[in-house]
Amino acid sequence: MTRSETLIPHPVSAKAEKRKRIAIAFAPRFFLLIVVGLAWLGAAFHDPRFYYALAAWDLLALIAWCIDLATLPSAKQISLTRRWTDAAALSVPGTITLVLENSGRIPVYAKIVDNVPACLRSEAPELDVKCAAHSEASVEYKIVPRQRGDVELGGTYVRYQGPLRIAERWALAHTEQKICVYPNLEEARQHSVYLIRSRQIEMEKRHSRIRGSGREFESLREYRKGDEVRDVCWTASARRGKLVTRVYQIERSQTIWLVVDAGRLMRARVAGLSKLDLAVNAALSLSEVALGTGDRVGLLAYGRSIQKRMLPHRGSAHLRQLIQQLAYVRNEGLEGDHLQAVSALLSTQKRRSLVVWLTDFPETAMTPEVIDAASEAALRHLVLFVVIGQPDLATLAASEPDSVLNMYRTTAAQETLHRREVLLAKLRQRGALAVEVNSAAASVTLVNSYLKVKQLNLL
Repeated sequence: MTRSETLIPHPVSAKAEKRKRIAIAFAPRFFLLIVVGLAWLGAAFHDPRFYYALAAWDLLALIAWCIDLATLPSAKQISLTRRWTDAAALSVPGTITLVLENSGRIPVYAKIVDNVPACLRSEAPELDVKCAAHSEASVEYKIVPRQRGDVELGGTYVRYQGPLRIAERWALAHTEQKICVYPNLEEARQHSVYLIRSRQIEMEKRHSRIRGSGREFESLREYRKGDEVRDVCWTASARRGKLVTRVYQIERSQTIWLVVDAGRLMRARVAGLSKLDLAVNAALSLSEVALGTGDRVGLLAYGRSIQKRMLPHRGSAHLRQLIQQLAYVRNEGLEGDHLQAVSALLSTQKRRSLVVWLTDFPETAMTPEVIDAASEAALRHLVLFVVIGQPDLATLAASEPDSVLNMYRTTAAQETLHRREVLLAKLRQRGALAVEVNSAAASVTLVNSYLKVKQLNLL
């Protein structure tokens, strides 16, 4: 069973119940019969006895309605099932299948309305389906989730008619359920496939060793000209009576910490998604890639307080837990407490690791707190500081002003971009790797930066 299959919501089935105390109605064909009967009115103007014919016609229509209603299956003979074909993921189109089971003696023509929240679909789907007697029929509709975390779906409403289409029953199936909308799983899977096909993952999977690189001990050998003095093992040299050198290899398993800022600055929306959504998607993509290379991945998401904290581990089970935790990282209305976050990180992770910090900072005259917090982390760890950029700001800064007002706007945008670059340059001087990413390519840039760190053995 693949990872995405384990995240698919369970199907929900329920027998229908009467929607109201009076859960019956006249179908459109009944009113058509009444309209046809009005033809007797023309003749009734000449002969009043035709009024009796009109009344008889209406009575026959009512009798036909009663007969059709009596033959319709009761609500208890109708069952509905909601099935999911894929896991619900942010901005990824999905399909929901509704299965209607008819245990009655006649076929039914049903109109189904599924109570789906607006964050999955802008309008509730209205679906027509025909189901034969003692059989079942299915119909599908599409959703596009626009919000991570728990989402509640309501019951399913059904209105059904018999072959005569004169009478109608209303029913409700209690198919309420709560599902979890995860980050963009498809984007993460694509980056994982890319890595598997790349040279980097081939080196990791085969455990190919590059002697002389890295700081993970592999073996001892006799000293050779050109070996560094720091690599000499003096205890072994004393025992053997000659110089012995330690041989190192690239570390097979390193620790990666994902630090995700969920403060107010990450609420800004870019291309329909918040910056936090983009950061979460990028974090999931990097998690998939890093765990694929055998690295341990941890998570620290914070706002004014620590929202989520997961210690570094590896494996598919840990990846599923990361997906679950990332789904519930929520935006907050206040700026995140960056100093508290770095304090929690430093107290948890003592050994040097790669800290990937996904955030944004305000354009102020003073140095933002997040810059100071990242600088503090850089004293012990290798920090990859990733700022989610604002595309419209770069577009405005590059535009040619055609009026005095636009000139001021363009100048302000250019000054803002310059200020951001100065802050990132200051962070680089303190030993961190700092980059501002385009929102559309946040995941790609982040994965490539991670691969570059691995390739250069910066840890």
